[in-house]
Amino acid sequence: MRKIILPFILLFITSAWSQELITGLVQDETGVPLAGVSIAVENSSKGTTTDFDGIYEIEVEMGETLVFSYVGFDTMKRKVTSSGKLNVVLQSGIALDDVVVVGSRNPARTTVNSPVPIDVIDVQELISTGPQVNLNQILNYVAPSFTSNTQTIADGTDHVDPASLRGLGPDQILVLINGKRRHTSSLININGSFGRGSVGTDLNAIPSASIKRIEVLRDGAAAQYGSDAIAGVINIVLNTSVNKLSINATTGANFSRHAQGQEGGVDGETTNISANYGIGLGDRGGYINFTGDFDYRDSYNRMKEFEGSIFNGYNAVERVANADGYDISNLFTDVDAIKQYGDQVSYFSPEMKNNIQNATTIEDLQGLLGDNVTEDELIARSQNRSDYNMRVGQSELRGGRFFANFSLPVDDQGTELYSFAGISSRTGGAAGFYRLPNQSRTYTPAYINGFLPEINSKIKDKSISVGIKGMVNEWNVDFSNTWGQNSFLYEIDNTSNTSMLNASPSLFDAGGFSFTQNTTNLDLNHFYDNVFEGLNVAFGGEYRFEKYDIIAGEEASYVQYDVNGAVITNINQQPPVDFFGNSRPGGSQVFPGFRPENEVSRERSSIAGYVDLEADITEKLLLTFATRFENYSDFGSTINFKLSSLYKLNDNFNLRGAASTGFRAPSLHQLNFNSTSTIFADNGDPVEVGTFSNNSRVAELLGIPELKEEESQSVSAGFTAKIPSANLSFTLDGFFVRIEDRVIYTGRFAGPGTGSEIDVLLAQANAEEAAFFANAIDTETKGFDLVITQKASFNDKIQLKNDLSAAVSVTRQVGDIHASQVLEDAGQVDTYFSESSRIYLEKAVPRVKVNFSNLLSSGKYTVFLRNVFFGEVTEAANNLDQQDDYSPKIVTDLSFGYQLTSSLNMSVGANNLFDVYPDRAQEDNRSSGRFDWSRSAQQFGIGGRFLYARLRLDL
Repeated sequence: MRKIILPFILLFITSAWSQELITGLVQDETGVPLAGVSIAVENSSKGTTTDFDGIYEIEVEMGETLVFSYVGFDTMKRKVTSSGKLNVVLQSGIALDDVVVVGSRNPARTTVNSPVPIDVIDVQELISTGPQVNLNQILNYVAPSFTSNTQTIADGTDHVDPASLRGLGPDQILVLINGKRRHTSSLININGSFGRGSVGTDLNAIPSASIKRIEVLRDGAAAQYGSDAIAGVINIVLNTSVNKLSINATTGANFSRHAQGQEGGVDGETTNISANYGIGLGDRGGYINFTGDFDYRDSYNRMKEFEGSIFNGYNAVERVANADGYDISNLFTDVDAIKQYGDQVSYFSPEMKNNIQNATTIEDLQGLLGDNVTEDELIARSQNRSDYNMRVGQSELRGGRFFANFSLPVDDQGTELYSFAGISSRTGGAAGFYRLPNQSRTYTPAYINGFLPEINSKIKDKSISVGIKGMVNEWNVDFSNTWGQNSFLYEIDNTSNTSMLNASPSLFDAGGFSFTQNTTNLDLNHFYDNVFEGLNVAFGGEYRFEKYDIIAGEEASYVQYDVNGAVITNINQQPPVDFFGNSRPGGSQVFPGFRPENEVSRERSSIAGYVDLEADITEKLLLTFATRFENYSDFGSTINFKLSSLYKLNDNFNLRGAASTGFRAPSLHQLNFNSTSTIFADNGDPVEVGTFSNNSRVAELLGIPELKEEESQSVSAGFTAKIPSANLSFTLDGFFVRIEDRVIYTGRFAGPGTGSEIDVLLAQANAEEAAFFANAIDTETKGFDLVITQKASFNDKIQLKNDLSAAVSVTRQVGDIHASQVLEDAGQVDTYFSESSRIYLEKAVPRVKVNFSNLLSSGKYTVFLRNVFFGEVTEAANNLDQQDDYSPKIVTDLSFGYQLTSSLNMSVGANNLFDVYPDRAQEDNRSSGRFDWSRSAQQFGIGGRFLYARLRLDL
């Protein structure tokens, strides 16, 4: 027995003696300790991080190399040649050298050595120097491949900005927080905006002050991360700072020549206040970091005045009768009263008055009083055309957010408990089309001057992730569970259900929807330093549960009542009519509520397993391979692959490329959303459009097939280069993405109007036309991304950082439209995928964006200058003559910062310094003066110059 035990004792002692405990301090160039610096033993899985005092300790063998990496600093390697202390000073460097979480499961992989393009964005720097404070706009102005703009007159989309990466859809971007899948919004975009028919992630539910950096993977990654990652992945890395209180207060407004309804002045006032504080936990670098913020955004209006018809002759008679105390709810059938008050309309000609007096029936009077009398009636009412304006511009928003990020190492072997959680609540206020007095949608006895209906939103978002990671038999193991929920409820105000006449309330609960997602992950990886020049093996599994709910509104928000006040349930019941015999529509005007028939509570689950291999075949050649199998409970299985490679020509020049397949499962929203909403056609005429699920009877009658997954194939190739002597780096990557069976929101199908089954089903849904989600087309997207970064130091105090980035992305629909034989026989293929849908897909957002930013730091002063080139966009119209092209524009941002004290910084600046606007719309697209600038094709918004001031306090 002693002979057996002795060799093991000797082996243990020899191993212990070969390990040296290295301790040290990591600082920046100014001597400030750096907390959270990653320290890894090269070609091994061993590593640690510095605590909040910049101190670290790690056991290594003599001759091993330590790799020190930290966001915003050059990575440094130091070989261990003696025991004891090893202090390190990191030099400020370029973001391309950052160690990243996304795109690779090798814990030491940097962006320069990644086989796919990754942007690393320092959010803390941007919220200190740039004018934008919400996450969508920060990314819109700093990442050319990313596009997001505030929408207008688009129902719920006014409150949640859709976003795009490489010109693909909002639902083709996967968003992670700290490497964990983020849930999507419960809102599906169905109105006139880019991303129509898709579901995105509400990035503005995350306070920007809670973010350390953002990693943008610009490459298909479904084989690594699963559904949605066709365009790429955005990974948000939360703040880990400790013992530091940071308070930001930012306020600003639009100072623009087109503010205040194009009169010029100030509007769109915005205020954001945020606070971040972290507490160190234990003596191993643990922390808990808290962020809270509150913001308020006022609405603005860029409509000058309505130029269309507002009043007819009957409205003039109503005005006179109402002023005399007559109950005008009885006027539309009272021939004698109409004669009496018609004779008192001052601007009616003697001939007109004589004809009115000679009329004997309502039908006679209808023919006389239908003429447009807007100009005379405005004078009679002492009004202006601008009194009938819509609110064309950003919606009003008020909200608060709270996020926490937690990590607690529990032993010296790297075992760590971690968690992050967030909650946000926002209320929004937007408006729809003005309901004019001469429309049957306006019950003039209640609203004699018409009304501007308001869509108010209540958006709540909650999430929490909990996990544990550590070493098990030399394998890195990470087990986690992430839960998130988003809800969106509608409250419609200053409106009416005109079929209720005087009994209608003005405020309606229209219902809403919610989406819940729970994801459980187990991830393992191990680095083998003795296989090739290093092999990282990762594998894992995922179980995801999703639930989508639609909640009905109150009855009056969705039903149409008949003349007796009963709910209309069949075509034989007659609704109330206006003076001209037009039916009074039901439901709350601007946004009819969800009906009980719309209510759904749908669930599904998916399971997945993946393998991810990275091999440094030689010191110059990196090869990676990933595959992922996924099975969905509601549509089946898929398996995808990804191959990528990087070849180092020398220390400063790398070639890289990747090829992958991918998929996107149709969302529960697309599978189950159904409702009726008011859509305005290109000419401004309102239409009640029912969105029906693909398993509905209406879909069956029209030959609309069941939804299935989108499938993609992606290829990218490029290079990275550095010129160390000039502190210059650049990357160039070209890409090609083909998506088959892409889900779109169809055009609108009308029934034949013959009392057919389709007509009856539309009537039951209070709809005139029908639309669906369908796998209607295939698309190809191609383009390239360029990133150049340079940093110069003129002396110890003056530094200049320059960033030039450009993105070109062109999407085209290819091949035939995937229409059923029923649609082909009916000649409805062009309705299935309409011309406006094609423009939304291909040309409604800039295909070219270029960003050139400069940050000059000199002692207490900073100057930030940024110019962004937004390429051409096209009006999304079905009529080819209305497809205006809007020319490229350059938007300039400029800000100045000054360090008042060691803890207090002030900055002032401008977004869109020169008050640039997109091209004005042609007359056919202005909708009688409603839209002087396009609402369907958004380059950078229509707010104009935004001036701001910010105070930052660091304690």
